[in-house]
Amino acid sequence: MEGVRKTIVLVDDISFHLMSVKDRLKTHYKVYPAQNVEILFDVLMRVIPDLILMDLNMPYIDGFEAMEKLKNMKLFANVPVIVLSSSRDKENVLKAMSLGAVDFILKPFSDADLIDSIELQLNPERRAAEKPVILTVDDDPSVLKTVSFLLGSHYKVHTLPSPSKMQKLLNSVTPDLFLLDYNMPGYNGFDLVPVIRSHAGHAETPIVYLTTERSEDKISTAIHLGACGFILKPVDGDILREKLALHLKDFIIRRRMRRF
Repeated sequence: MEGVRKTIVLVDDISFHLMSVKDRLKTHYKVYPAQNVEILFDVLMRVIPDLILMDLNMPYIDGFEAMEKLKNMKLFANVPVIVLSSSRDKENVLKAMSLGAVDFILKPFSDADLIDSIELQLNPERRAAEKPVILTVDDDPSVLKTVSFLLGSHYKVHTLPSPSKMQKLLNSVTPDLFLLDYNMPGYNGFDLVPVIRSHAGHAETPIVYLTTERSEDKISTAIHLGACGFILKPVDGDILREKLALHLKDFIIRRRMRRF
């Protein structure tokens, strides 16, 4: 019904694209079109949208500058922005994501792909269900408990106290990041890397070591195996969340860039 439809502001300087996308979305959402960034901010004086669809290449003020301005406006800083662009330049993807874009959709796109991306951002329950998955492997139960406590509100955290069970777990869980201890009985943190990399879909999944030691030889071995980071125990919650967020963002950007 009209009263419960979410509000979207659509920004594109090509009138055909603007009207085409509006027509494709108007049965699902309340859509306000804006043919340039100046009109976008005029619309925002009257409307607080649930989401903004943003073209990048526009005259005078482009989508990048518009996103920078939005980030600095308290009222709109948390409004999700989905980029709709015909640009296949990977630098544009990186820049848009660094400015806070939640998705980058390449033109031309299907209605289903666009609506799926929009619904993911507008549906808190779905976003919660699709939280990034982190698998923590450590033989110390207190470490697993601490990591679960520190990350539980931001991620889906799976814990594994027995590294020998990694292969079996990967048949039922698909982590977006692995957090591994070095020294464990049976399989150590280094032994697990070939197990992870040989499993379908994990050739590039980030691996971070959570350890009490950071000796030069172990760092060298970890880097050679493809680790992307190290966090020292005892772990600080803010540092842990900050570092994992950076590694996950880089991984998600690279995964999106493979679309091109």
